[in-house]
Amino acid sequence: MHYVRSTRAHVWLDGTGDWAWPGSRGGEVAAELLPPPWVPTLPRRTATSTGEASLTGARRSQRALRRRYGTSLLLAALAAVCVGLALDGRANFERLVGMRATAAQSAAASSLARSLATSPQPLPTVALVSRDAAGSSIDSSSYSSAALHGAGSFLLYLPPGYASTAARYPVIYLLHGNEQTDDSFLQMGLQGTLDRLIARHAIPPTIAVMIQGGSGTNNWLNQRGRSYETYVLEVQRLVDRMLPTIPDRSARAIAGYSMGGYGAMHLALTHPRTFAAVESWLGFFNGLDDQLRADRPTISHLGLRAFVYGGVSDYIADPSENAPFAAALRAAGATAHSAVYPGEHDFAMLESHLEHMLAFAGHGLSAAR
Repeated sequence: MHYVRSTRAHVWLDGTGDWAWPGSRGGEVAAELLPPPWVPTLPRRTATSTGEASLTGARRSQRALRRRYGTSLLLAALAAVCVGLALDGRANFERLVGMRATAAQSAAASSLARSLATSPQPLPTVALVSRDAAGSSIDSSSYSSAALHGAGSFLLYLPPGYASTAARYPVIYLLHGNEQTDDSFLQMGLQGTLDRLIARHAIPPTIAVMIQGGSGTNNWLNQRGRSYETYVLEVQRLVDRMLPTIPDRSARAIAGYSMGGYGAMHLALTHPRTFAAVESWLGFFNGLDDQLRADRPTISHLGLRAFVYGGVSDYIADPSENAPFAAALRAAGATAHSAVYPGEHDFAMLESHLEHMLAFAGHGLSAAR
């Protein structure tokens, strides 16, 4: 992922015309026509609201917390051994950025998640990183993760008024791309964007959890002795215990970009009773068809809101996958939309569409307030 900024307008496709993914064999690609009426046709570009000093402070706070919790790692040793025994441990690369979990690994994740739910971990502390003029804050938390056999951490967006009310909040969980960090969402302008959406009542006051994953192409799966899928569920359960969330599926969304887009969709389909909305930004869907077919009864009964989008010049995640996968989600009973925009696999694309993606996720959670 590169920091590339573009001056081109990013618009919705207004027809199904003929075009081909660069490097593909060509041919007509299915496309959605128009977005839901509440989505802006031309998403506004927004300036990043968090400066380098704040981002550096976030990383420094997390490193300090990791040192503080270093002695806690021994307390997680027994749980970590259990995690290791639950895993298959073999990686299955389907392509450069595509891995899929085996049935045994998915079953192990569900089993371990149940174990973590019945044996809750000590609650981590939360440290303030920064507060902006609107009154929202960015906080950092680090803890000893049984799923990772080591330190886990995440950043929190806490909305304006959070400290002065007894309200409970819906939550959006965010997964970053390969070799990226949790604060990449802040670099896109997440804090200011959520501030504006909440201020104009486009979404309810919402907590955002930016989870720090590991290095390398792990796709947020349980692979090679590291249980990243289970780690996300572990964080979700910790957040429900430590913050005033609405602890219900209807109040949870999960989204991610690139590798995180795959991870978000995988988690939403593998754990369909955990998240009510899912988004994949410049992501891919390798090996998820079987899981989607298995989920049809649950999705049909509970519903699922989904949005997937790609970039027409994306050489990493094939944009032609988005419309067919959205159609498959709809066939399973989900309310799903897709789009392909002019642009590449870069932060300029992500920043351009951040506002209406957060609006889509928050719009689906508003009924839970």
